[in-house]
Amino acid sequence: MSTLILSLETSSPVCSVALHRDGQLVGQSELRLEKSHSSHLSLLVQQLLDNTSHTLHDLAAVAVSDGPGSYTGLRIGAAAAKGFCYALDIPLIAISTLQALAHQVARYTAQAEQVLFCPMLDARRMEVYSALYTHDGREMLAPAPLILDSDTLAEQLTHHRLLFFGNGAAKFAPLLNTPNAGFLTNIEPSAIAVGELAQHAFQRQEFRDVAYYEPFYLKEVHTTTPKARS
Repeated sequence: MSTLILSLETSSPVCSVALHRDGQLVGQSELRLEKSHSSHLSLLVQQLLDNTSHTLHDLAAVAVSDGPGSYTGLRIGAAAAKGFCYALDIPLIAISTLQALAHQVARYTAQAEQVLFCPMLDARRMEVYSALYTHDGREMLAPAPLILDSDTLAEQLTHHRLLFFGNGAAKFAPLLNTPNAGFLTNIEPSAIAVGELAQHAFQRQEFRDVAYYEPFYLKEVHTTTPKARS
């Protein structure tokens, strides 16, 4: 029996959805509008299902980008994925945003086995969320917030060629002067990569608890309470 998986990627300003059947892309749609996720995600999903002649009841699972990334975006994606899974009684799959980003770059990189892949997501100022992966997705450095300076990842750059990409990579480029650093531009998270990794997770039955799942924010979100008026 074939497996149809819906994937949601909302960790960045790009709102992206995709459908995969047995790991093969059936269709995808995305919207590049700031703060559009809450009002357009469900519409994108329904349009994608309609355009590919499917319904929600055809789904075997829903996959969601797990983070790190935009706090609000991740919350919206998680809420939608959990809602679909709960209503349809199907499994929930969570895929690391950084791993998916590395996967989508590695698959199109020549001699990828000679490179370590370093996605960087902007975390404001000189901080990024980052990790290191091999071409086949093996984690060499766990996801973590990094403060960027000329010594960041110095040991890894001494011994390996690193490829940097994502919306946080551009501010790292001026700090480096080494032939072992390469940079790609205009690489953004995509639901297609989430769906490709989700197929493997589905086969391994790596499912998340629908009731208790929370995205991997990586850092605590700080909120303030408005001062009372005197």
